Amino acid sequence: MLSYRHAYHAGNHADVLKHLTLALTLDYFNQKPAPYWYIDTHAGPGSYRLDQGPAARTREFETGVARIAGVRPRPKSIQRYLEAVGCTARSGAPAVYPGSPEIAQRLLRDDDRLRLFELHPTDFDALSKHFAHAGRRAQVSKADGFSSLKALLPPPPRRAVVLIDPPYEVKQDYDTLIATLEDALKRFPTGCYLVWYPILARPESRRLPKRLLKLGEAARGWLHATLSVSLPAEDGLGMTGSGMFVLNPPWLLAEQLAEALPWLCQQLAGDGPADYHLDSHSV
Repeated sequence: MLSYRHAYHAGNHADVLKHLTLALTLDYFNQKPAPYWYIDTHAGPGSYRLDQGPAARTREFETGVARIAGVRPRPKSIQRYLEAVGCTARSGAPAVYPGSPEIAQRLLRDDDRLRLFELHPTDFDALSKHFAHAGRRAQVSKADGFSSLKALLPPPPRRAVVLIDPPYEVKQDYDTLIATLEDALKRFPTGCYLVWYPILARPESRRLPKRLLKLGEAARGWLHATLSVSLPAEDGLGMTGSGMFVLNPPWLLAEQLAEALPWLCQQLAGDGPADYHLDSHSV
């Protein structure tokens, strides 16, 4: 199935958590002069218009970036996220919201490299155009990111940040995710793997955190953060929040998220009290 389009959800509360974690991770990797690769298994089109098209119809960005853009004072980590997504105005969301590959392009240095995968034909065409002038620095492939990841590991510089955020539109995505991570940790045990997942009522989503924690035993450390901003619908359907699970996380990330998540709960609470969870372990 290739029906999922992230354009309908761009800039929402889940994007805030995902891109906050991504920006802080890339900042950490930039502290060392050695180059690294950024690998995005489900890259999307690269950027999203919030003032027209799908995002303007659903207006989910009003549950995320638009709600926090003008709020001051704010934690340094939130300020960094807003800078990374180009939210420099005192209020409101930007007209164009960057996807994860564009955020990475903004933060990576000249010697770093991007390896981007997208299988949806429309989104792949948009992603290719978005990075048409990136030269050898970025490679865009119309391929399944799950199966393509193994050929890249370990990367030549032996440093990499890998973002895995599939749509989870089919149940098999959950099993494929775990199998992909198991293989990745064997090939490249020191890589930094960022996994985003939705908090849903479906059993596969509920079981996923425990499966990821078990995988964390094979890594040098892990971090698990969730942000829930609404109550479940009466029919039990819909996403109430999202989670980020990081294998081999930057050592400052737990401290930065501990500062950011309570603030986000205050600002992003929807039809009920917002909640967060943060736990981490290092070897």
